[in-house]
Amino acid sequence: MMSPKQISDDRGSSHFRHTPFQIIHVTGNFFRIWSVYSMYRYLNQTGAPVVLFLFCCLLPSSFIFLILQKPWKGRALSNQQIVPSLINGVITALYFILWGKGLKSCGPLRAILSEYSGAVLGVLSGVLYGRRGHVWKKLNKKLPSKDSSDTKEEELVTEQALGLMGMMIPVVAGILSALRRVIARRVSLKNQQKKRLHAITITSATCFLFPLAMWDLVTGSSSGKAVELPFSAWAFLATIVFGIILIFYVDNIAEERLHMVFSSPRHLMVAGACIIVMEIAYEMDFSLPGFIVCCLVLGFGIYEATSLERSKKDSSIKSEDGPNGILGNDFDTSPVLPI
Repeated sequence: MMSPKQISDDRGSSHFRHTPFQIIHVTGNFFRIWSVYSMYRYLNQTGAPVVLFLFCCLLPSSFIFLILQKPWKGRALSNQQIVPSLINGVITALYFILWGKGLKSCGPLRAILSEYSGAVLGVLSGVLYGRRGHVWKKLNKKLPSKDSSDTKEEELVTEQALGLMGMMIPVVAGILSALRRVIARRVSLKNQQKKRLHAITITSATCFLFPLAMWDLVTGSSSGKAVELPFSAWAFLATIVFGIILIFYVDNIAEERLHMVFSSPRHLMVAGACIIVMEIAYEMDFSLPGFIVCCLVLGFGIYEATSLERSKKDSSIKSEDGPNGILGNDFDTSPVLPI
């Protein structure tokens, strides 16, 4: 039997081993959120079409993923893996479109937090479906805003025009993001397979965005307005490298090594700290107390949603056990990672 001192030493050594992965996770999320703010400033200053910009970022990203992962090499992927990955590419493309439009209209802070809200709704929908369907709670989330007498009239008009439909765009994008993560996890059984299938998914999303991007060019030119996509090295490189490629590997490391998924309070805490830094650096209209309260409410909702998910899995495992619990040792009762 291990002594309390040995147990504490093991916990300390385990925490020390996880420290490099935690640093990678924090750094990767910081650069990803930095790329979001850079993308927001670029889209608002240039007026570039969202779909066209995203296509120009996904195109080189898909080539990089294909070169790195080489899904055509190694053990052959089955149709049961390739077909869902192609469908997941369509969902990923819709997610990027809605999230990009929500980012341009709502701002980076609302877009990022709404993405977490959508992930929570994705978890709750899976839990409440088939269980106590009549239980449903309304979430009236007020995002932080700062009242100032120096606020310009144009900003006030924009804030008033930003209604429920505008806020629902990034929330729906968050639900699609949760759905694509679930599909990717269900299709790929191994970490290496997940990376290869992700390359197929991003390529499929790029192909789906191509006609939509061309439609933006055609409709823009036919209306007499020249469609311009000014080149900004930092905006494009940050979105490609940090917002699409690096964040996938960082989240993969966090999930495999730290058992930390996107819809978790720890992930939200890291993102919240990075948002505070970016809001101050970009001199945005920002209220720190309101943001902290909002994150606490959202974190509590994430914790409760994932608790419901774990209790659902535990109850399903217990229902499969025999009356005397004889079969209980044959099942792995370790918690399954949520969305």
